[in-house]
Amino acid sequence: MALIIRIDVDRPYGREPLVRHIISRLSSDLYFPAIEPLGYLRELGIILRMLNERRARAYVFFRRCTLPSPGILALIAEGGHEIGLHLENSRTLDTLVDEKRTLEAHIGGPVTAFSKHGSGGAKYGRRHYAPYEPEKYIGWAKQAGLKLFLGNLEDPSIRPTVDADGLRAYPSAFWLEPPWRDTKVFTIDWLMAEASSRDVVLLIHPENILASPPLMADFGRLLNSLEVNL
Repeated sequence: MALIIRIDVDRPYGREPLVRHIISRLSSDLYFPAIEPLGYLRELGIILRMLNERRARAYVFFRRCTLPSPGILALIAEGGHEIGLHLENSRTLDTLVDEKRTLEAHIGGPVTAFSKHGSGGAKYGRRHYAPYEPEKYIGWAKQAGLKLFLGNLEDPSIRPTVDADGLRAYPSAFWLEPPWRDTKVFTIDWLMAEASSRDVVLLIHPENILASPPLMADFGRLLNSLEVNL
């Protein structure tokens, strides 16, 4: 039984300072090249190095605008992490397959895990389809060659499922960032106790937790106390 770390790579250039936030929005809505000296995926690199030092593996989910750079790919290979699709245009099976193939062509290998960008309501970028419809995605998964879905619900007590075809689905996650978690019920101590007896998904966004020393302290405590696995 273990902690399953899920990293959603939402912002190509982070959120701070303001100029990097603007470039991230430009990349998402239109186009901006991936330039590592300007801080492309800088925050993700910091988190991956931290995980690699502790020999903790993670699923790393990428959007079209956050495709991994050579440096990030090297860190992922070094740590044995798994690349997944952070689905944006979830209108149809065809749009899902198109995004999956784009990511596979970029990394030169198969992608079998996916998550959804956004939980319904807000639209995050020109290509983003806002509705959150997990039953549809799970239904499409086999046709798309996908074997694992990590969902966005905010009740980490919900147990995962495995269907007849072997598709694993974790409907919910323990969101480390408080805006998406009932911090009175789902505390760090709750997660530590729960993950000692079953697999629980821990969801993080690198730019958010790096901006908060208390969240980084919680993340470090979890890594030091629990087994981490894929």
